[in-house]
Amino acid sequence: MIATILTGKKPLISVGRSTVVRDIAALLYENRIGAVVVVDNGAIVGLVSERDICAGLHTHGAAILDAVAEEVMTSPVITVAPQQSIVGALGVMTNRRIRHLPVVEGGRILGLVSIGDLVKRRIEAAEAEAEAMKEYITTS
Repeated sequence: MIATILTGKKPLISVGRSTVVRDIAALLYENRIGAVVVVDNGAIVGLVSERDICAGLHTHGAAILDAVAEEVMTSPVITVAPQQSIVGALGVMTNRRIRHLPVVEGGRILGLVSIGDLVKRRIEAAEAEAEAMKEYITTS
């Protein structure tokens, strides 16, 4: 379940619609993250990722750095429930070609998972399964 990944993650970083892209880029860099959630009155209204900023640089040049989140954000945002399976979430990300999924329950933002978080968890599960099989074989 996705909820298990949220435990121990860094706190969610969010911005408002009017946050300047230059400031968002600084947040991404300083926090070593790839996206921030855009929130209005506690609800997710968008997501600004490195990819969004790069697209803005390509289409508008350096002037995009003075734009606001609302002008570059991806919206509507695809979200998942905390009960979503990791495999299911990976499928959503692959099919939609996205790298970040906000986790939402009852309209409340619980966190944000990245494709890296999900792949890491899948690898850990595979390693644990292999170790259990090895243990079973050697003790049988």
